[in-house]
Amino acid sequence: MKHFLIYTNKKKDCRLETTEHIRTYLEGCGQQVTVLVREPDRKAESCQDSEDIAADVDCMIVLGGDGTVLQAAREIKKFHIPIIGVNLGTLGYMTEIEPANLEEALNRLIAGDYEQESRMMLNGKVCSEDSVEEGWALNDIVISRRGSLQIIKFNIYVNGQFLNGYNADGMIVTTPTGSTGYNLSAGGPIIEPKARLIMLTPICPHTLNRTSIILSPEDVIEIEIPAGKDGQMQTVDANFDGTHTVEMHTGDRIRIVQSEKITEFIQLNQVSFLEALHKKMSET
Repeated sequence: MKHFLIYTNKKKDCRLETTEHIRTYLEGCGQQVTVLVREPDRKAESCQDSEDIAADVDCMIVLGGDGTVLQAAREIKKFHIPIIGVNLGTLGYMTEIEPANLEEALNRLIAGDYEQESRMMLNGKVCSEDSVEEGWALNDIVISRRGSLQIIKFNIYVNGQFLNGYNADGMIVTTPTGSTGYNLSAGGPIIEPKARLIMLTPICPHTLNRTSIILSPEDVIEIEIPAGKDGQMQTVDANFDGTHTVEMHTGDRIRIVQSEKITEFIQLNQVSFLEALHKKMSET
């Protein structure tokens, strides 16, 4: 590797001490370094920010937690730049490097002593009467209520066939990478992140059937927002990886499929997913 991009969550590295340490160390080893500092509350769709990213970047080092990794993945989705995370957060399921092992990890990156792992992403298109708005997610697309605490009604279609109607707080459509996120909190199963599948997990459904549904990555999922109780207009949010939100109303649909874009992760540790999962769960 020759050109490193350091992508920093300023809230996690507020004085940029870790950022500067990495930059200085890499430049001292003869590497080219670009630094991007991002505010954690940025909500804009990422495509407008890609102008900051050079085409010859070999690796993105992300400083923060899992949320920062998700934001970075959305920004570089059209560049196919491999990502490795430095855990400045809490659990850090997606971050490979702990600060105590930083220089050893940097030496291995420079030497090319690592493997790469591809993760699938989701593409979602919100279709209303007069517009279509698109978004991408590495973790999940979540349909959730907006405003009051009343439950929402929605209908699920798979490949054009009606699957089920729900009265619930929402629905999580997740990738295997996202299975350890909101999906896990909602009672969904944990999935090996290299798997290729799409999973639906209802959020607090008002029914005895709380089971997650696992689908093929080739399946086309549509979630329709019908009229609410007594024919009332419903307003809900379609949220992409917790950073980009599209408002939906009665009559709107969101079409969710496997994206043609992927995220590449760099792996330094020869640790199986189950070993890593055991360690993370033991820390909670």
